[in-house]
Amino acid sequence: MSTKSKWFVVATEGATADGRNIERKWLEEMAVNYDPTLYGARVNLEHFKGIFPDGDFKRLGDVLALKTEERDGKLRLLAQIEPTKDLIEMVKNKQKVYTSIEVNPNFADLNSAYLVGLAVTDDPASLGTEMLAFSAQAKKNPLAHRKQDKDNLFSEAIEFTLELEEQEKESLLDKLKAMFTTKTNSKQTEQQLYKTLEDVSTLLTEQIKQAQEENENLTQQLNELSTANIALTQQLQALEQKITTLEKEPIEFNRPVITGAEKSMIETDC
Repeated sequence: MSTKSKWFVVATEGATADGRNIERKWLEEMAVNYDPTLYGARVNLEHFKGIFPDGDFKRLGDVLALKTEERDGKLRLLAQIEPTKDLIEMVKNKQKVYTSIEVNPNFADLNSAYLVGLAVTDDPASLGTEMLAFSAQAKKNPLAHRKQDKDNLFSEAIEFTLELEEQEKESLLDKLKAMFTTKTNSKQTEQQLYKTLEDVSTLLTEQIKQAQEENENLTQQLNELSTANIALTQQLQALEQKITTLEKEPIEFNRPVITGAEKSMIETDC
């Protein structure tokens, strides 16, 4: 299941981008033009594009969509991303909490602005107003090697909050509803329906089996308790019978017979 972020601001009209101000037109064009199937902008570290999947500058997610909204008379560009687990953990640990966009003002055949990258950084000064202005005026731009195209622009870094959208897991019942409400009679739909019914059958079989096992265990425990109760009842009845019998019997005390002195003993006359 993919993880989507909530919308967050990545650029604002009038902000700095390599010594220039971000134009309202750029933001509008980026929002309208962005299509991940045409060109998907990826999330990276400090605008570095690593080539190794386990390297220090590996990609940290994808930009899914862009939109604009107006706030206090200025247009803002908002992005929704699919972050990797690494980026989620970084932000949780208060790392890489600033973003900077890479925009191509004249992208390919569109002849309009397009978002080509989104960087996360720890130090806003490294991609701040002064740094970008200095880089733009320098004979050799120190940020040029990080750009996909020499005419691309980096926006000044702004703070963001990464919040994830809550996504409910589709249940088997939901799948069944979707299948039965589908009007398409394609072979693929039939296969999906068969697979869903098969999954439901498997789940129900497991639940029935579990219920039977629990019922058997409960029945066995009840039988054992019943047997123990019968044995205890029999013992109590036997004990009561014995007590009753003893109460009915008379108490006798027989004094032993005194046989007297033996004849061999000598008699005296006192």
